Amino acid sequence: MDGVVASILAQWVLLEEFERAGCQVEFLERPMSQDPHDKLLLQIRSAVAEYERELITDRMRRGRQAKYRAGLLLPWTRPPYGYRLGVENPRNPEEVRIEESEAAVVPEIYALYLQEGLSLCQLANHLQRQGIPTPSGKTLWGLATLRAILRQPAYTGKVFAERYHYRKPRIRRSATHPIGIPHDTAVEQPPETWIFVATIPAIITQQEYDLAQERLTHNQRFARRNNKAHEYLLRALVSCGMCQASCLCRSLDKGKYAYYVCSGKARTIHSRREEKCPSRFAPAAQLDEVVWRDLGDLLQHPAHVAEALARAHGGHWLPQELQARRQNLRTACLQLEKQIERLTEAYLASVIPLAEYQRRRADLEKKIQAFAQQESQLDAQVDRHQELAALQTSIEAFCQRIQSGLDHATFEQRRQLMELLIDRVIVTESDVEIHYVIPTAPASEHVRFCHLRTDYRHHLYPPALWLEVPVRRAGLVLALRRQLDA
Repeated sequence: MDGVVASILAQWVLLEEFERAGCQVEFLERPMSQDPHDKLLLQIRSAVAEYERELITDRMRRGRQAKYRAGLLLPWTRPPYGYRLGVENPRNPEEVRIEESEAAVVPEIYALYLQEGLSLCQLANHLQRQGIPTPSGKTLWGLATLRAILRQPAYTGKVFAERYHYRKPRIRRSATHPIGIPHDTAVEQPPETWIFVATIPAIITQQEYDLAQERLTHNQRFARRNNKAHEYLLRALVSCGMCQASCLCRSLDKGKYAYYVCSGKARTIHSRREEKCPSRFAPAAQLDEVVWRDLGDLLQHPAHVAEALARAHGGHWLPQELQARRQNLRTACLQLEKQIERLTEAYLASVIPLAEYQRRRADLEKKIQAFAQQESQLDAQVDRHQELAALQTSIEAFCQRIQSGLDHATFEQRRQLMELLIDRVIVTESDVEIHYVIPTAPASEHVRFCHLRTDYRHHLYPPALWLEVPVRRAGLVLALRRQLDA
């Protein structure tokens, strides 16, 4: 029922936002008014519709699981490498057949990985030299593709369903791309929870599959991506401005020299690119110092954030002028109402005829209605300015709380502050573009902005300052260009 309540609240929030923006919502099946009975009916219909949607989803899930257990439905939309599905009934397990040309490659992959001791990189290079195309028909084999082949239990002749469940992602592949692209994070479930579907022709033995799983688990523990021996203040926050790829941290000469390096400069097997990115190495210590110094300067002068906030919402804030305009409108409405009263008195005294009275009264009422509409718009602007003033107060209070501990912050504290206040750092040759995230409410300080932002497709920003207010009001994004000294 929590989902139903959340859906109803979301619907009412949208309807209120539409009305506040001057948009009128029309219901085609049954017109709705502001009558309390209509509002109650709309709430009931929304709850019933959401409840029915949840029921349909649950029925489909249960029906799919029942077909899995009965061996009537394959869990694949695309078959694993080496197999083909039936033409008439693609989801029928009995029609699965082996593709001989691809099936011959799978045992070779397992043999080279287990017997020859090749790594995934060496294995990918070997397949590329042999001219063997990938499952998608490309020439460059990816490590994720090979890892998926080595983790596919269907090659032993057993098909399982619900091996993975998807959760919301926690990190981004690149700071210039939205989190959760192309899909949420897949988490493998314990084998005892898998649903056995059917038996198909096997390509490898169960022993080979088990040995491959042991070696994959062992190698994963010592993978370079899990090596955090060196400290990098901007780890996973730096991206290349030339190719939009993420930057990796690299230490040379036993940690004496540290750099942020574009992943597009890596070997072809890792970057999946024919040509390397021409970007330069960014010195890690120098870049960390530039960003930290600039962050401290921004927090010491919260007025810069307030000016950017005002500029983003239509320039200067003039609440006194708005109040004066609203008072003038109210005065004009009172004068028009007095004119209507005098006009009515003249009509009752038989000074003017009925037709003239109706014409003049209609004109005055139209003017009153126009003034009332202008006043409601001004009220909305005043409310908006009050909201922005509250945002400014919240931002200034946050900056004041952070300022006191900047000088004596440890590396862990600096790192946490960077993850909270910096959305991304884009390095293009000697230019550094820092995108800040300033929380506007205490609740925003506990949620990273990358988990809320969904649009990272804009690659061109103004040279001096760029500001965007997130839809969910989680923070303000400021892009400040700084020069990275040679």
